[in-house]
Amino acid sequence: MVPLMVVLGAAVGAPARYLTDRLVQSRHTSGFPWGTFAVNVVGSFVLGLVTGVAASPWVTALVGTGFCGALTTYSTFGWETVHLPRPLAVANTVASVLAGLGAAGLGLAVGAAL
Repeated sequence: MVPLMVVLGAAVGAPARYLTDRLVQSRHTSGFPWGTFAVNVVGSFVLGLVTGVAASPWVTALVGTGFCGALTTYSTFGWETVHLPRPLAVANTVASVLAGLGAAGLGLAVGAAL
C-alpha cells in the first residue's frame, strides 16, 4: 500500500510543481528562477511539517515521499543554476539552501507543536 501512496502523492506533486513554476515565473521578468525557488522552499516546509508531526508511514509516503518528492526538484535547480550568470548562480545556490533549511526547520517546529 505504501508504494501506491507514493504514486498518488507524486501524481499531485508533479503537476503542482509545473503549474506553480509557470505561475510564479510569469510574474517575474528577471532571469532568476523564482518558480523553482518557490516550489523547493514550499516542499521543504511541508516535508519538515510531516516529519514534525510524526505522521504514519502512509501519510509520510503520500505527502513526504510522493508529493514533496515530485513537487521539489534538484535537477531543475541545478540546470537553472549553471545557466545563470555567476553572481546570480551564487545567489541562487546560497538563497535556496538557506531558505530550504529554514523552511524545513520551521515546518519541523510547527509540526512538533501540533
